[in-house]
Amino acid sequence: MSETRKGFIQLHLSVMLAGFTGLFGRLITLNEVDIVWYRMLFTSLILLVFTGLPRIGWRKFFQLCGCGALLGFHWILFYGSIKASNVSIGVICFSLIGFFTALFEPLIYKRRISWAEILFSLITVLGVLCIFSLDARYRHGIAIGVVSSAVCALYAICNKKASVGVRSRTVLMYQMSGGLVMVSAIIPVYLMFFPSQQPVVVVPDGTNLWFMLCHALFCTVGMYLLQIQALKRLSAFTVNLTYNLEPCYTIILAFLIFGEGREINFSFYIGIGLILLSVFLQTRRAWGR
Repeated sequence: MSETRKGFIQLHLSVMLAGFTGLFGRLITLNEVDIVWYRMLFTSLILLVFTGLPRIGWRKFFQLCGCGALLGFHWILFYGSIKASNVSIGVICFSLIGFFTALFEPLIYKRRISWAEILFSLITVLGVLCIFSLDARYRHGIAIGVVSSAVCALYAICNKKASVGVRSRTVLMYQMSGGLVMVSAIIPVYLMFFPSQQPVVVVPDGTNLWFMLCHALFCTVGMYLLQIQALKRLSAFTVNLTYNLEPCYTIILAFLIFGEGREINFSFYIGIGLILLSVFLQTRRAWGR
């Protein structure tokens, strides 16, 4: 099996696990900062058991901690978007990650802009616009979700660079533990600008604790290990654009579990179709290389 095909298998497995992330954001009744803090804490503890504390250089350590901070900030905004709107809107905003990657990646890696990537991204943007044409009630949640996707694009690009030469488990370990410290510093500032409608919880209750542990084990450790391995074989743009499939998985589950499909009209399905088309075109382009 070629490295590219192996990367695609790992990538799509991680996207399937990511599809449950938005559902946990709805099932867990904590506010967004509690969810992120405990998600990073539990993930760090799980990885510490399996990896210990491998030695890496200080420069690499701070790079990974910086990536962890970006990831944590993205999660806060992502869950904030879901709390301010609903699961479907929150994950649809995430589809813009491919668009932001097409803009940011050439700047960071100092290469020419790929007009094919821009075209595929614009197809996704058009799909998102079709979806949002059905409902303008969640503008606050949409705005938070758009910023969240931009931050996640930066994370994936920086992560691809920072993880070179380091084992996937070690990368995730230092991102989660270092990111936990930085997110702890970000949270008070975030709450100043975006006061939570829910009180901050020091210790989760039984149901929330169970959901958080499952969330950390499957949708964090499992998902990000697969994603890091895929990034070693595929471009950040291909990985991020393929993650546009995450909303499709999440929305189907949200329809079944939370009944969110009652407010959906035909333009929503057109938008989903355009997002799927953009992923198919980029997958075909990358597969043929």
